[in-house]
Amino acid sequence: MAPISLLTSIDATSHIHLIVGSNPLAAARCAKSLEVGAKPLLVAPESAELHYALQKRIDNGEVQWLKKAFEDEDVLRLGREEINSVVDAVFVTLSPRDPLSSHISKLCQRNRIPVNVADSPSLCTFSLLSTHTDGPLQIGVTTNGRGCKLSSRIRREIASSLPPNLGAACSRLGTIRKRIQEEDHLSHLSLAETLEEDSTDQTSAFNALVTEADLDAAKSRRMRWLSQICEYWPLRRLANITDTDVDSVLKSYAANPSTSTPLDTAHLDHVEKRGRIILAGSGPGHPDLLTRATHKAILSADVILADKLVPSGVLDLIPRRTPVHIARKFPGNAELAQQELLSLGLAGLQAGKTVLRLKQGDPYIYGRGGEEFEYFRKEGYGDRISVLPGITSALSAPLFAQIPATQRGVSDQVLICTGTGRKGKPSVPPEYVDTRTVVFLMALHRISGLVADLTSHDSADAMVVGEDGEVDRRRVVWPKETPCAVVERASCPDQRVVRTTLEFVAAAIEEEGSRPPGLLVLGKACEALIKGDKGRKWVVEEGFKGFDDFVGMAGIEELVGVSEKTEGVGSVMPLVRGDSYGRELKV
Repeated sequence: MAPISLLTSIDATSHIHLIVGSNPLAAARCAKSLEVGAKPLLVAPESAELHYALQKRIDNGEVQWLKKAFEDEDVLRLGREEINSVVDAVFVTLSPRDPLSSHISKLCQRNRIPVNVADSPSLCTFSLLSTHTDGPLQIGVTTNGRGCKLSSRIRREIASSLPPNLGAACSRLGTIRKRIQEEDHLSHLSLAETLEEDSTDQTSAFNALVTEADLDAAKSRRMRWLSQICEYWPLRRLANITDTDVDSVLKSYAANPSTSTPLDTAHLDHVEKRGRIILAGSGPGHPDLLTRATHKAILSADVILADKLVPSGVLDLIPRRTPVHIARKFPGNAELAQQELLSLGLAGLQAGKTVLRLKQGDPYIYGRGGEEFEYFRKEGYGDRISVLPGITSALSAPLFAQIPATQRGVSDQVLICTGTGRKGKPSVPPEYVDTRTVVFLMALHRISGLVADLTSHDSADAMVVGEDGEVDRRRVVWPKETPCAVVERASCPDQRVVRTTLEFVAAAIEEEGSRPPGLLVLGKACEALIKGDKGRKWVVEEGFKGFDDFVGMAGIEELVGVSEKTEGVGSVMPLVRGDSYGRELKV
């Protein structure tokens, strides 16, 4: 059986730590020494290449650099005077295969000096734990050299399972413990003096014995109570103890140590419901593309404020009991509708409710999520805002249209743009790059103007006039034969893809009509997997079939309740069942 370590905690205040080496690990060791109040001394030759973090600490005067090679006498003469100049600990950050690592380890062990050698447990007399620190609370994990990454993972898992404010609770309980000890000690002295005065003429050993037992009971009663709550109370209750509770306990105890009630605990199980705002993306359309986090938020929210374009398949997931407000956005009313949603969200927060602000796609990709975050932070709810990502249609819609946004030899970059700038003004068009895929959101309503901006310097919206009054023609315009695709209602049952070129895209939309929300994909990637039909100006593809095969493979028995096989073939009989998204599942 492998040996295990004796885990200890050390008060390293004012200790001298000798760090040998100049690499990133040496920088980390210096940082840890400074964190615990020790003084790190770095030993490295003047010619050594210092890690930038080390150099910064040296320049700031936090770390002293001894510009020399390591000498054996360093461990015996660089320490504190009160311990005869012996250093308190040595950290070797050199390679374990470096002969100096083994030499320093043997030297320190002969002189009973704690030594840690990087990546070599056999040369160490102590190791550093992966620690979680929350005020006075520290939790350390070690695998005894079997894997520092694993210990770090375990430490994170442990820390994430703890209730918040547990470190502060440790401080408060420590205050109670200290004050109880002080009060018990004073009470003991006071009672002892009284007994001494009252028993001058009494010699009964029986009376003296009973009095001593009473003193011991008075001294330990509150300490036993404190030990019991630390041992048996749920951590959540302990974490909810407040400064007011501490004062209540101490005042009650000071007034009557023998009979006072330690603590009224009724409120500790009550968690005050504070308002919370969640900005979440609902994805491109299909409810199966929601993240689990957003789905949980939909089921648990007290009120939901949804964008107008959040599809019905997602809205159908909202519990009937949950109030839902759909943004009343239409041309000319966008800003008023946005302000209305913000006001409703703020009212919900002030009422202590969990408000879900449900957006299409991702909240930070042209979803005004950043603006809303700033609004609620300015209202004083910065610590009550959560932002959940969503699958943006800018990247998923091309995928559902079988357009790879990037493909080796075709496209090595993706640019996401808006076709409509602030307050409806056109945005500056990007220049043509042969290997770039550009996705335009909110552009189809002004497709003719956008095409003109992209393919000409003389378009009113794209024209740049220099100081000499001449039109700046340095921007590379887009060839009209550039492949493009319009993807509308991506991942919804009525998804539509129009494949064409810049030359004909405006005419295609005018003739086929609009089916918002939609976007424009532009670049050679549009023909990377599906080549255009040279005999047609555009091609229209109807319907979304992206999950049919996936659903059919994911447990047919689960969907239809039975699997029937054709005789001698072993194939599944065609059955039909409707799903919650309104489609027919053919399996």
